[in-house]
Amino acid sequence: MRRSFAFLLLCVLAHFTSAQTPTRDEQSILDLSRKKFDWIVGKQYDSLARVLDDRMLFVHSNGWTQNKKELIGDIQSGKLNYQKITIKESSARMYPSTAIVLGLGTFEGINDGKPFTLELRYTEVYAKIGNQWKLASRHASRMP
Repeated sequence: MRRSFAFLLLCVLAHFTSAQTPTRDEQSILDLSRKKFDWIVGKQYDSLARVLDDRMLFVHSNGWTQNKKELIGDIQSGKLNYQKITIKESSARMYPSTAIVLGLGTFEGINDGKPFTLELRYTEVYAKIGNQWKLASRHASRMP
């Protein structure tokens, strides 16, 4: 009886442990998502441009939308200046040619000369195009 209980307990623990640990592919997408935020803050336009799909749509928490050209242009001009992005949690779900990242973070910066600090829940959709993952869509919602 003890062996059966111990085996059952071990199986349950293994299930919960594996459910919380990202796979190698999931971790790769999570790393790419974090790098993208680093490139936005660090104003690394070339790196940022390579990860954004040409048809990408970036939906901000206030409903403002930007395409790839607008996002990079507004960061280059200083209209949108992310100064710090702190990711508190993120997870990924993988599909054959799509990855979905769900995250929560604090976004700090300046928009049109006005400072902002926002706690955001965000969803990012990455599409595998050729051998590269590209950000196809991002949507953020403010947390209460």
